Amino acid sequence: MRIAVLDDELDQQALISAALTESGHECHCFDRSVDLQPGLRAKEFDLLILDWDLPNLDIDALLRLVRESFGTSIPVILLTHRCDEADLVEALGAGAGGCISKPLRVPELQARAEALLRRVRFSIGSDRPQEFGRYRFLPAARQLLMDGQPVELKNREYELALLLFQNLGRLLSRDYLRATIWGSTHEDGSRSLDTHISRVRSKLALRPEHGFMLTAIYGMGYRLEPVDPSEMPPPLHMFS
Repeated sequence: MRIAVLDDELDQQALISAALTESGHECHCFDRSVDLQPGLRAKEFDLLILDWDLPNLDIDALLRLVRESFGTSIPVILLTHRCDEADLVEALGAGAGGCISKPLRVPELQARAEALLRRVRFSIGSDRPQEFGRYRFLPAARQLLMDGQPVELKNREYELALLLFQNLGRLLSRDYLRATIWGSTHEDGSRSLDTHISRVRSKLALRPEHGFMLTAIYGMGYRLEPVDPSEMPPPLHMFS
């Protein structure tokens, strides 16, 4: 995803860019809103991160331009020292997706960004099927067909399965998965992520003989990889 950052502090730009690049995104930084505006009009971005405390920034005018260019399809995060409830209400009323208080905390930024981008991911091409071998996703209906037959999936199981297939071969961290599917990196002790992974693996029969393997990388996350069944070693046989 392409993310635009408006901030006049180079250290802050570098911190944000490094955090979002680590999450697999393409980050473009701007010092002034006038430099950002051509990209907005060209609809080049999927998420905006704006420093609300920039001097001489007309945030209302900038958010109007965002809505005129993108409608409500692009999320906006405001970075600010302001912490009053009235400020938050003002930001949301102007069209922002939320605020993050300064000093910036990287895990919070990554989680909030992924939670908002999640809406973008699952709305893109909502009427176009997505096919991965024997699996056919129908986003408009939020349905998955396996060998032409519907698979009964709960809402988050469907989203998790689609996210894994959209990132074939890529290691997805536990924080990334929780932020994208649940909107938070907080581990509540319920092992909900592991339970959902287990259900998706079972319901979709994600085994090498079926062309895909879902692997847990200890302490890091999960990776879904395509596998050529013909290249798998033969099963071992026990002889008595």
